[in-house]
Amino acid sequence: MQLIRFVQTHPARIYAVAVAALALVTHYMPELPSALVLGLVAAVLGTGEAVQRAEDTKTAAAGEDRVMNVGPFEVGE
Repeated sequence: MQLIRFVQTHPARIYAVAVAALALVTHYMPELPSALVLGLVAAVLGTGEAVQRAEDTKTAAAGEDRVMNVGPFEVGE
């Protein structure tokens, strides 16, 4: 249960670690079939889109909490 909460809270960090691991593996194992590497790259790009949408949703939710009932000249006062 805590692992699921961690994944939901930090998807961008997990994504960054996965991409870095993929880059290291492909660098140090050049004998991997290119079809396998390209398939993983496609999956990583799709996952990146999902991570971006999750982060956008969190940002929009945080912005709604701060901006509600605030006029344009009241910000920072």
